[in-house]
Amino acid sequence: MLARLRNHPIRWIAGSAVTLAALAWVAFGYFGVHTLFIDDVVAESAPVFDGPAPTPVDGVVTSAEAPSPPPADAPRPQSDEPPATEDRDVTADSPATTPATTQTVATPATVALDTTNEVVAEYSGTFVGDAHATSGTAVVLGNGTDQRFLRFEEFETSNGPDLNVYLVNSSTGDVSDFVDLGDLKGNIGSQNYEIPAGVDLDVYDQVSIWCVRFRVSFGNAPLEVA
Repeated sequence: MLARLRNHPIRWIAGSAVTLAALAWVAFGYFGVHTLFIDDVVAESAPVFDGPAPTPVDGVVTSAEAPSPPPADAPRPQSDEPPATEDRDVTADSPATTPATTQTVATPATVALDTTNEVVAEYSGTFVGDAHATSGTAVVLGNGTDQRFLRFEEFETSNGPDLNVYLVNSSTGDVSDFVDLGDLKGNIGSQNYEIPAGVDLDVYDQVSIWCVRFRVSFGNAPLEVA
């Protein structure tokens, strides 16, 4: 066979190129070997919430004040000339005209926005390495609404292919029950991930940097009430 390849160098070169291309795809396309030597660095600032929760505040009710009606018997300017008389007769028994009254219309009370909602850490945990050395902290931030964010600070792990951020139910002992927060934005640096509303963090109590392709955890951070 080698003799045939030597006699036909074009076939030998073509066969070698195909073999090298296949090995390159396995190494770089599937195993993602190159990602181990490239760092994806991110530096996201603290997450921005949509807004504080609109809640009634005791004692804050506004209403428009109706203008006070003018006095019924307002004083008239005095004059030295006698008042003019009308041609028609006015009897003493004529009923007196009552002044018109002004009706006060109540405006509906308004609900004030509670701008005292502060962003606080609800849960926190420290990363430890699994398949790869991993460090940093994971913090769940909330402001009293249904919106919450998972934030990584001083985070660092190895880079790799197809890495995702999972919230895992640690009671299962594996990663069979999880909430996928999306692709890992970077293997180094601060970053934010919004947590879907209704996720119970007393159940999904562990953050995992999960390699979907090879089904292995690069690192994890158990969450505890802050």
